[in-house]
Amino acid sequence: MKQILCLSYAPWRGRPTRTQQLLARLTDAKVLFFEPAPPRGAPTPEQGRRVRSHITVYTLPAPLPGPRDQTIFSRRRLDKATDFIQQVMGKHHFREPVLWCTAPVHAQFYDRLAYRGAVYDCHRFWDEKFLDLESDLTCHAEVVFAASPGLIKRLSPCSDNIALLPNGVNPLLFTQQEHAVPPAMANLPGRVILGRVGSVTNKVDLDPLLYAARHRPEWTFALMGPATKQALQTLKGQDNIVLTGAVNPLDLPDYLCRCDVLLDLRRRDRQGSDVVPPTVYEYFAAGKPVASLADPSVPDPYPQLIHSAYDGEGFLRACREALEEDPAANAQRQAFAQQSSWANRADQVASIFQATGLF
Repeated sequence: MKQILCLSYAPWRGRPTRTQQLLARLTDAKVLFFEPAPPRGAPTPEQGRRVRSHITVYTLPAPLPGPRDQTIFSRRRLDKATDFIQQVMGKHHFREPVLWCTAPVHAQFYDRLAYRGAVYDCHRFWDEKFLDLESDLTCHAEVVFAASPGLIKRLSPCSDNIALLPNGVNPLLFTQQEHAVPPAMANLPGRVILGRVGSVTNKVDLDPLLYAARHRPEWTFALMGPATKQALQTLKGQDNIVLTGAVNPLDLPDYLCRCDVLLDLRRRDRQGSDVVPPTVYEYFAAGKPVASLADPSVPDPYPQLIHSAYDGEGFLRACREALEEDPAANAQRQAFAQQSSWANRADQVASIFQATGLF
């Protein structure tokens, strides 16, 4: 049977990551999924968790060394992780699987594991300190999947085998005709609801949101996701900004159906990134107008589908335009979401694997 050994940048989550979405659909392969070691003091999850019929999850025993961590203790951690992976491979009879890497630090395993070919799935712009490791990872990979044109441009000096593989969505979640309004969204004040999905932290630029909320007190801004104490302090006193807390992924369509406009805010730690997050594709699948706080240094990826702005005044204007747009545009967004399904993305991966001889 086909075999994939995945080194994941994030733990296996209830709200699936890009890696989970893709591997879950490669059902003709047996997958060993290695998630990062938990933070110091946190319990280690149960090893060998069967999360899908073809996917088994293990947790690495220690954090992997970073690019500037070259001490004898870091080498011991890497040795420990290598031994652990090899033991698990032996237990599951993995011999020369496809090695699926998702972060620059995984380049350290190239000379330590037996595999038939390597894949680098690049989902984000990594800090410059990872440049050497990412270059090694890209150079040695038979195939590189890049989540945006900007990532292709960044990685192209190191490889000619780069395929554009944007993020996606599961549109079937949003096809139901009737929705049960969640309690957190049931009694919101005002008739106009503008919603955003995602964690609320100091890494999110909240200034344009606050500008819009102060100038339109009759609108309600629903932030759907967990919030840090610092972010709560920033939003304190703005009564028309409501935080709902974390949202179960299966309930997300019920939350989005309550909103008139959906918002994508800029993150301070992703300046210059042209990667469209999966949340935006979920907005498209929900068939709702979208207003975005964009990065002025990045071309607008979907100008026909998103109302973009660069500051507080422009963001307020984009929200007004979204509220006033022709409802026919929503069908265009939903059609685009159908084309951008994770199933289609996984089919693209499988086709490339077959064309390159990895499968």
